[in-house]
Amino acid sequence: MTITNEKVVSIIYNLRVSDNEEIIESINKDNPLKFIPGRGSLLQSFENHLLGMTTGGKFNFTLNYEDAYGPVNEQAIMNLPISIFKQEGEDDSFLYEGAVIPMRDKDGHRFNGKVVSISDSEVKMDFNHPMAGRNLLFEGEVIEVRDATEEELQYGLKTGGCSGCSGSCGDGACSPADCEDENCGEGACGCGC
Repeated sequence: MTITNEKVVSIIYNLRVSDNEEIIESINKDNPLKFIPGRGSLLQSFENHLLGMTTGGKFNFTLNYEDAYGPVNEQAIMNLPISIFKQEGEDDSFLYEGAVIPMRDKDGHRFNGKVVSISDSEVKMDFNHPMAGRNLLFEGEVIEVRDATEEELQYGLKTGGCSGCSGSCGDGACSPADCEDENCGEGACGCGC
């Protein structure tokens, strides 16, 4: 069967970034990535490379950062008052360089920010996608292509109990707070939750 929209596709892959040969994500046969092309759950440029492939097909391609998560946006790196991170009587051990902290904007939209540095009065945060400005190298295999059921086409794939995961695999949009399943954090969401 050939990969087209309206099919359920299962793949395995290794992901590297162009500036580092180390594998940064590995999806194996024990927990393959399953998706329905054309639904917006993955990068369209990623799906385009897979369209027309069949079960057993191997792939090896690079998504340039322009076709993935875009360039690094310097305006998404900002200094915030340290006071917004300090709650009286609460532990602030979550606040350290390199920490990824879930936040909300004034409209209630959720996003993650990475702590770049901390001073006595400010926290420098980077709100760019972790893969912004990076070329992504995918190498993998299509392990199954099948027709989607009417229920899957109407409601999507049942991949676990993660109700709030609206991002792409590995983009950090999933967190244990999004999950209604005690398996969250073990790939139950199918997107790195």
